[in-house]
Parts: sequence; C-alpha cells; structure tokens
Amino acid sequence: MSSPRILLASTSRPRPVLANFAPPAAALLALLALALLLWPPTASAQLPSGAGAQQSPPAPTPQQAPPAPADQPLPQAAGAQPSLPAFATQRPLTSEEVVEKIMAQERTEVGLLRQYSPLVETYIQYLRPDKQLGAAPAGDKYYLGRAELSKGVELEPLDRDQGIKHKLIGSWGEFFNSEFLPRGFLQMIYLDVNSFDRSHYRLEYVRREFLGEVRCLVFDVDPVSRKDKGRFVGRIWVEDQDFHIVRFDGAYGGSSLTSNYFNFDSWRANVGKNLWLPSFIYSEEGSVRDKRSVNIGYKAFRAQTRLWGYNLGHARQQQELSKVLIESSAGVRDQSENQNDYSPLQAERSWDHQAEDNVTDRLERLGLLAPYGEVDKVLETVVNNLEVTNDLDIQPEVRCRVLMTSTLESFTLGHSIVLSRGLIDVLPDEASLAAILAHELGHIVLGHRIDSQYAFFSRLRFDDKDTFKHFDFARTPDEEEAARQKGMELLKNSPYKDKAASAQLFLDAARSRAKEIPNLISPHLGDSVSAGWTAASARPAPADKSSASDKPATPPEEKPAANAIVALPLGGRVKVDPWNDQLRMLKSKPVGTVAEGENTPFQITPFMFYLTRLVENAPASPAPGTEAATQMDAPPKPQIRQEELPGLPRPDPPQKP
Repeated sequence: MSSPRILLASTSRPRPVLANFAPPAAALLALLALALLLWPPTASAQLPSGAGAQQSPPAPTPQQAPPAPADQPLPQAAGAQPSLPAFATQRPLTSEEVVEKIMAQERTEVGLLRQYSPLVETYIQYLRPDKQLGAAPAGDKYYLGRAELSKGVELEPLDRDQGIKHKLIGSWGEFFNSEFLPRGFLQMIYLDVNSFDRSHYRLEYVRREFLGEVRCLVFDVDPVSRKDKGRFVGRIWVEDQDFHIVRFDGAYGGSSLTSNYFNFDSWRANVGKNLWLPSFIYSEEGSVRDKRSVNIGYKAFRAQTRLWGYNLGHARQQQELSKVLIESSAGVRDQSENQNDYSPLQAERSWDHQAEDNVTDRLERLGLLAPYGEVDKVLETVVNNLEVTNDLDIQPEVRCRVLMTSTLESFTLGHSIVLSRGLIDVLPDEASLAAILAHELGHIVLGHRIDSQYAFFSRLRFDDKDTFKHFDFARTPDEEEAARQKGMELLKNSPYKDKAASAQLFLDAARSRAKEIPNLISPHLGDSVSAGWTAASARPAPADKSSASDKPATPPEEKPAANAIVALPLGGRVKVDPWNDQLRMLKSKPVGTVAEGENTPFQITPFMFYLTRLVENAPASPAPGTEAATQMDAPPKPQIRQEELPGLPRPDPPQKP
C-alpha cells in the first residue's frame, strides 16, 4: 500500500475494509467506484500546502518523529516517501536569513528603548604606572543622570552642582585635556542607531559560544565602507532563539590615540520575555606601558557605565493595587479597653518613623534606593549580632537599605541604616562591614534624629533633577565624633572585636587613596567613610600582667597577612537587576592565590556577566538566613560562571529574644 493510503487511514472517516464482507459482484463494483471517487480530495486534505506553509501541522501520529531543535532539519518519519514535503515550518535558516533576523531584531531594539528613562551612572578612573600593581588610579570623574532615550542619547543630570559637573565633563574638543561627554558613554548601548543593515555592515560568522546559560552565535562586524565614521567595528554575541544581540565588543570607527571613540564592551540582560535591556558598559583606552601614550601626555583610563531603573519601581505599586483585600467576617471588636493611645514619646517616634518612610519611599521611586531584598537581610544579620552582644533593645527595629550608587558613603534615616552599593562592593570581609554598621548604629543609639520636616508629604514634591538639593543626611562633626566613640564601644562587645585589624586596614586604605579617587569617596547624601573613622581601638586593651593569673588571657588579635586584601575592586560583591533594581550577592568560585598585581583595591575592572534567561513562574530563592553574612568573609572576584561561594564555617549568630 502506498504512503498516501497510510495517511488516509488515520482520518476520522474510516475506509471500508472489503475483506470483511461478501456482497454480490455488482455491489462490490459499486463500492469500489465510490471509494475511487472519494479518494483524491480526502488524500489531498491530508497533505500540507508546502514546506513554507504558515498553517499549523496536524497532530503527530505514532508514525511521526518528535520535532527537532530549531537549528536542525526535521527528521523524516520512517518509511515515508522522499517526495513528500516535510511536516514542519522549522526548516534550517540560511546564513543570509540569520543575518537579516539579527539586523531586524536590533532595529526593533532601538525603537523599543525609546520608551525608557533609566538612571545612568558613569565612573572614570585615570591610570598611572605602579611598580607593585602595574597600574593604579591617578584621578577620577563621576556622573549620575537620567537618560531620555526618547530623545536619542540625552541625559538629565542628577547632581548638587551642575555647573561644576559641566566643567569637569567638558566636550569632545577637549579630548587631550582628558574631558569626557557622558552622552558618548550612553551611546555605547547602541550598536548603530539608524543604519544597522546589509548596505552598511558585513557580518562574518565565527562560532557558537555560551555566555553563562545562554547559547550565542558569534559574528565579526565590519562596515561596508571603511570611510564611514562612527560605524561599529568589532564582535557581537547573538542569542540563538530570538536573535537578540546580548553583547557587543569593539569601537565606533576604529580606535586610535587621535580618535574620539573608545574601545568598549556593552552587555544586555534578559529582564522579560523577548526583552533584553542594556545594563553595563566597560570602557578602556590607552595603556600605562605604551610609550606613545606617555610621550604625548595621554592619560590612560578605564570607565564603567551602569544602567538601572527601567521599571522605576512601578511593579510593586501595581501589584499592591491589584490585590483583593477581604474584610474579616467577624464583627469589629471594640478595643477601647486596650492600651492603644500614644504617649508623647511614642508620638514623637511615630512622627520620625513617618518621615523615615517618606524619604525611603521617595528615594526608591527615584531609583536611588534598592527595594528591600537579599542584600538588606545580610546587613541586618550583622546589625543583629551587634545588638544582641551589646544587650540593645531598639524600638522601632533597625532596618538596613542599600543606595544604588557606586560612591562610598553611608548614613542613617531615623532607624534605617543606608550603605551604598559601591561601599558594599569594596568591603573585604564581614568585620569591615561590621565596623561601618557599628558607626551608623552609634548614631541610632545616641538618638541622632532625622529631620522631622520630611514627615510632611509636601516636602517631597520636587523634580528628580533637584534630588540632591533637597536631601542631605550628613551629620555634624560633633555627631560624627560621638558616633565614632559609640561605634568602637559596640565593636568591643561584638563577635568582631578580634578582627578589627582588617577593618582598620580598609579604613586606612580609603583615607590614603582619597587624593587618587576623590569623586568615588565623595558622598551624595551621607558621610564619607574616610571622615576620621577608626576601628583599631575596638579591641579591648590587654589585661595587666599582675592579674593574668586571675583572669583568662585575651586571645591575640588576628594580624593580617603581608599580601592581605585591604579592599576589593568595584563590582566585587553585588549584582544589580536593571529592570526592578533588585540586588543580590554575587556567587562566584574561589579565586585561589591572588598575585600582588591582581590586588586592585577600589579600582575599575572588566566585568563578565553570567547571562541567564528569565524563567516565568520560577520559584523564589530562599531568603538568606543567619549564615548569609558569612559571604562577606571570602573576597570574591567576578568570574564567567558564578556558582555558590562556600562561606567560612562559623557558629550561628545569637538571636534576639
């Protein structure tokens, strides 16, 4: 029996099986004639219109093989005739079709980005030769603003003194004076805004490669005409499902000492279904070892540009509005007999707490404060250790939040301790973190209050560009000195008293590099970490020799090794979700022995993302427990694969009763 008859046998109208009947000859002939008349249209209904048909194929029968991956041709069913068309539209794409899909997807990406206004932070470090490190910071620049992508690559600065910043930024014409234009770094989120097509670019396939969990097609990109200025030259990584460009590495119009274009490495993150958004750009130009650069006085530099706040915190508000709240079926209970009235002290605390909530909510809506999450719980674990060992019962409870910026700063908002992401990034261990938190906890214990005027909502109605003009949480010198003394007292009674040396090394390193990285340690809202802090006297003084026989000897303080890591490079701890601003601790493999030249405190380093695809309805990661803070004990370094970093063994921290 031929193949069409096999297909026909699976239809809903069964064919008469003549072998089961014995009718007269005339009836037999009539049935055969009727079957021949019905056969052609029935058979043709079973065949697809062609390999490129857009209609859905019929449900597979036991004779059909399962569908093949998109990058492989569909295997034919066993016994099928070679002349039959394949039952699939997933035919292998030609190289020309792949290139067309990549270019079409990138043009769609450019149009899609116009609806967003993310926050953009660019930090630049100049480099100088260093005998031990090879290259060390020799000055820096900083910019923070909000992008107006609907207008191209326009930026609205968020800065206390715009005039000074514009003077620092300068223009492309002042290139050899080492001035920069922030729009030039923002432009690096685009491969080509208007002309990424076959008439302007050539793409050459290189290989397949995984970036984290995302399989990518790698292409080299060159402009058709080398005379065109501003065309991208470099390499692109394209995820192989929807053909989004997820990474591109190169420069606009080539790179030279007399060019206005810098080498850069631009990354995009998957934040939703079929949605990849720019999140990080690393730039580098010149070398301290290049004699040509030195002879003409060119300053080598490294820069990083971060983007976040695409959703601007609206997801939480929308989720809360969509909740259905049902009142209890039980009647309202009269609680007039209970002690529900506020005393004057309680009313004062409640008023301050309202001011605190108003400020944190406003900063979060602006994208400057991360939503409460994993990293905040790590900080609160350390604060809990300090409170319990010092027998503190602070009401309302102390909360911890994270400022999204790279500048090294910390401050308190009422009973909320705020540390910047950049400060958490560079802290070498948990003891150093405890020293910072103890200082801020000292402010809370001493009752250094927030400005109660922020309890009035009218005080928070201002333009985003005026944020740093309205908010200033720096303390007076007297308050800082009192908090320093109180912080050392808290550390003396804490589990971190024997590790004060590492914390002191970090504080000393921050102070010693103040002239090299002034913009990094200049706070926007709070206090700088180098404002006279100290942790050296946190350890109790050794006992008198005459009483040594009566009291157990104090264990010797742990001395840091000669090659101790006093601080980590930027990006060493925290990873940012550019869509919802959620933070999480990096989970990287141990790096083993760190060479002297690899010890780069407070410096900008290249960044390698471990890309993943967003999985809908994925189970939420468990909240960090009491051992979460042990992640601070092993200095990680970003790796291509970020797996679970084992913490150092330590007893469970004490809990509040």
